Amino acid sequence: MTSDTTAPGSIRPGGRTARVREAVLHAAGDLLAERGYAHLDLGEVAARAEVGKTTVYRRWRTPAGLVADLLVDMAETSLPHSNTGSLRGDLLANARLVTKTLTDPRQGRLFRALIAAGTTDDTAAAALHAFYDTRLTEWSPCVDYAVTRGEIPPGTDPRAVLSAVSAPLYYRLLTSAAPPDEAAATAAVAAAVIAAEAGVFTAEGTDSQPVR
Repeated sequence: MTSDTTAPGSIRPGGRTARVREAVLHAAGDLLAERGYAHLDLGEVAARAEVGKTTVYRRWRTPAGLVADLLVDMAETSLPHSNTGSLRGDLLANARLVTKTLTDPRQGRLFRALIAAGTTDDTAAAALHAFYDTRLTEWSPCVDYAVTRGEIPPGTDPRAVLSAVSAPLYYRLLTSAAPPDEAAATAAVAAAVIAAEAGVFTAEGTDSQPVR
């Protein structure tokens, strides 16, 4: 039996329970993409997933708990990092993956809803932060490889480099009518590589950058 202190959706199930979780998370993702977080209703999720309402309420308790588990699942099933042999190649693979996700008709709307959820609910915010932490950890070796090859200075912060690639793509998604595209991905990578080569993402580079 799960104690009252167990986080919603935190138990990794197997068998029929795993199938129920998969159906519920898929239905939740569809509803988030269609209507946004403000209209995520656990009863409707249960109906779409064709599972008992009490099952959903007992396991996930709140819309925020359901969002948290959805983000855990998304992080666990995302593609692993690339190893193309160059920093530019690896970062371009990352940027293309982000762009493909954000421009997908379902996934793009889903991420908007998840970001909105993170601005209004602490549980959803913590889950969103954990999602990105997982993805940054997964892709950080690409920057470490580049340091080993001598492409960029030792002490380069992998997370700062990766964030410099994805941030312009998310900014475009949230602020522009034009979604991120191949040109935006290429430009973000080029800027990140130039900055990394110049040592901007080392502790010394961060401290020494002039104010303009």
